[in-house]
Amino acid sequence: MSEDHHSEEEARDHDETGSHGHGEPHSHDGHDRDGHTQAHDHEHHDDGNHAHDDHEHHAHDVSSLSAAVVTVSTSRTLDDDPAGDAITAAFESAGHDVAVREVVGDDFDTLQSTVDRLVDRDDVDAVVTTGGTGVTPDDVTIEAISALFEKELPGFGELFRRYSEDEIGTRVVGTRATGGTVEGAPVFCLPGSENAARLGSEEIIVPEAPHLVGLATRPEE
Repeated sequence: MSEDHHSEEEARDHDETGSHGHGEPHSHDGHDRDGHTQAHDHEHHDDGNHAHDDHEHHAHDVSSLSAAVVTVSTSRTLDDDPAGDAITAAFESAGHDVAVREVVGDDFDTLQSTVDRLVDRDDVDAVVTTGGTGVTPDDVTIEAISALFEKELPGFGELFRRYSEDEIGTRVVGTRATGGTVEGAPVFCLPGSENAARLGSEEIIVPEAPHLVGLATRPEE
């Protein structure tokens, strides 16, 4: 891939995600659309049960995990990888480790083999890729990695696009971020811009990864 083409690709990937941010989650004031408060009042009187349910829900969370970060690019290096740096910082600031960082090209087979190899490692609990999620012919990350998914995590892409919409509006339709599990390990695919990588990792992946890793590796009952 030529440098000019890469520059166009970088610009496209940045446009795809923009300067990501999101508004505050919708607050609930205790009224539904018809102004009823009964359900909220019931929830208020049942706080003890809800706390218990929340504890049970997170009973399988892992306290710390180790991730692999893969940057999909034809010209980036580990010394020049702002998106990968943002993802790594998000994990490490939360007390987790990043065991592996790699840069690979936009190649279907290479991407599949890379993820296959990483999820087999004992020191990798989750994998995050950044780049190659656009709609040009070169962008094959989603096709390559989603083909490996045992279980899809559609909520990840939906939530990422909802957060992104506040900043980039309808251009969010070009954002194909996705997630799933491969060999029991959560795998997330983010766009290649630094802002998108920071948003996805800080706001969604790092907060939820301990829960997903715990569930994905839970023994069958």
